[in-house]
Amino acid sequence: MFDKLMEAQQKAGEVKKRLDAITVSGSVEGGQILVIANGNKVIQSIHIHETFLQDADKDELEELLVTAINKAIEQADNVSQSEMAAMTKDMLGGFGGLFGK
Repeated sequence: MFDKLMEAQQKAGEVKKRLDAITVSGSVEGGQILVIANGNKVIQSIHIHETFLQDADKDELEELLVTAINKAIEQADNVSQSEMAAMTKDMLGGFGGLFGK
């Protein structure tokens, strides 16, 4: 059983590394504001188009940034859930005989 727990911990580490390498994004205003994050929900960059920045007021910019960030985080959540589900499925296959013995 200890081996299975060690394997689960190792697989979780592998999933985290994969999620670090996955890029997701959230955008608003037709791409005028773009937020890039990784699959672990870490914001990598924020891009604001120069023309939008010239015309936007502070409150509008702040509101749209929150929306774009939330979209990126939501995508990261979806990717993370998919990766974790795949890992869990693999792990449950390995645990299947454990509880029946």
